[in-house]
Amino acid sequence: MAKKVKKKTLGKGIGALLSNIKADVAESPEEEIVVELASATAEIPLSSIEVNPFQPRKEFDPEALKELSESIKVHGLIQPITVRRLNSTAFQLISGERRFRASKLAGLTEIPAFVRLANDQEMLEMALVENIQREELNAMEIAFTYQRLIDECQLTHEKLSDRVGKNRSSVSNYLRLIKLPPDIQKGLKEKVISMGHARCLVGVSDPVVQIDLYKKTIDNKLSVRDLEALVRELEGTASSASKGSSSTPVLPFEYKKVLDGLKEKLGSRKVDLSLKSKGKGKIVFKFNSDKELNRFLDFFED
Repeated sequence: MAKKVKKKTLGKGIGALLSNIKADVAESPEEEIVVELASATAEIPLSSIEVNPFQPRKEFDPEALKELSESIKVHGLIQPITVRRLNSTAFQLISGERRFRASKLAGLTEIPAFVRLANDQEMLEMALVENIQREELNAMEIAFTYQRLIDECQLTHEKLSDRVGKNRSSVSNYLRLIKLPPDIQKGLKEKVISMGHARCLVGVSDPVVQIDLYKKTIDNKLSVRDLEALVRELEGTASSASKGSSSTPVLPFEYKKVLDGLKEKLGSRKVDLSLKSKGKGKIVFKFNSDKELNRFLDFFED
């Protein structure tokens, strides 16, 4: 006999996407699994559900799953999963694989679920959008999910921004991250650098320079503002070189730190450091009095 249907109202987010999909499946008296319509949930055996092959999320934190399973043991599953019906006794996940796995760990045999009709295209889009709505996604995961929605669901940037509830400029900023070299993408994914650092680096056209700036950012623990200043200096140098300027090139960051240290220790700004090819260079100290010269010489005494 069919189980009693629990009425439940869908909220925003993934529910809004699902509301446009028709649920036109008849319920058979012989079936033990109840197929629910638009605003209802069914208790479905976990053994009757297979995972979503379109699931964009590949890794699940075991510790976080354990914590969720302990919560489910005490409070039950508060937010139902969403599935589509494959046949009279089999279902496939559209969204909620983390909740599905945690429910298994908690020892549940049935799970509350919204049942929908969806083709592969609709299922992919729903899974991707639901994945984006998770708070713990890193910037590269969001970027690649946006790109998949564009490539596989034929969405324009404008339609994509509507789907994910972000303005178009925000979507474009994430998509630009895909152009970064793999090492920088890895650093952003592992939160070695921030989204602000990455947005600064993606504005640099030369991948070799991008990598160099990325390494300097890590080695010198540069803030986003420090990195922006360094990029501006490099752009200024490149602009001068392209115009045939004879002005002195901007010192690399490491040498600039050495020069600043000398100025601080000598108590004078009349110190200059310049570089030539093959690691050659010179340090020049200008003085206007014997007192300044003696102070400079005292610096080298034991």
